Amino acid sequence: MLLRERQTPEGVLVSVCDSECLGETYAEGEVSLEVTEAFYGGEEADEVDEATVIESLTRASVANIVGEQAVSVAVEAGIVDEDRVLVVDGTHHAQLLWM
Repeated sequence: MLLRERQTPEGVLVSVCDSECLGETYAEGEVSLEVTEAFYGGEEADEVDEATVIESLTRASVANIVGEQAVSVAVEAGIVDEDRVLVVDGTHHAQLLWM
């Protein structure tokens, strides 16, 4: 999985995706999800394991998660509610906002 963290005025923004999702666009009806290099990849992104994803998501203020593996890690760790996961063109997507 690819993980990228950014410090924002609102806190830590985490983007994580399954590696094979990078560069893909998923569309279904009026919903479109673009997994761009600029947001999910780049030099600031790291290839990481499940433990690192969980650690990062628990520190995040906001997170965007794409791909079956990445979303499953978040669900199994109790960070994302499975009932809140979107499936767009067969690809899992979840957003996280800690308040």
